[in-house]
Amino acid sequence: MTKPILPTFDISLLPEVKSQETLIAGVDEVGRGALFGPVAAGAVIIPVSALPQLTALGVKDSKQLSPKKRSELAAQIKAMALDFHVSFATVMDIDRINILQASLLAMYRAVAKLKVEAAVCLVDGKQPIPNLAIRQENIVRGDERSPVIAAASILAKVWRDQLIVRLARKYPHYDLIANKGYGTIRHREALLKYGPSPQHRLSFRPCQKSLSINN
Repeated sequence: MTKPILPTFDISLLPEVKSQETLIAGVDEVGRGALFGPVAAGAVIIPVSALPQLTALGVKDSKQLSPKKRSELAAQIKAMALDFHVSFATVMDIDRINILQASLLAMYRAVAKLKVEAAVCLVDGKQPIPNLAIRQENIVRGDERSPVIAAASILAKVWRDQLIVRLARKYPHYDLIANKGYGTIRHREALLKYGPSPQHRLSFRPCQKSLSINN
């Protein structure tokens, strides 16, 4: 079933937005449902006036874009953003504090590394980021409704995919170049055959199952 189309988030309704030159940040995470590798988060700062430019470039939810288009857009986003950063939470973080908290931690780290201060940070999802220094606004399905959140998701997705491709050389059994760490049939079969690698999330059930089989 296709998801219903949600209305675009109206940034002008936020009290922090005083003019078209107000600086806003967007942050989003990627890799939350994967079995392998870190969860990554991107953060982007632009003025409100640049939102139409992001839309005109074709910036949207990173999952709806081809790898080639994501890479092209990532370069364009970096060129026009006042600041951007990609950070992550490790597999150890995920197994220690759970995937939700690790996702929030990755987003916190990405925003905290920005050197330009925004008036407000738009956060994908309904969970606020703990201890964030600036005011935040949660937007459910924000990567579909806000161009600046979508831009952040594209940077995070490109960064994480590139990392997984590099790790695939070290861990060749799991078909990582094709699945980017997600639990495809071939990936799960390899887990059962070879057991988990040091970059697998042992708190996730398929990895736990493979660990018990291979011990």
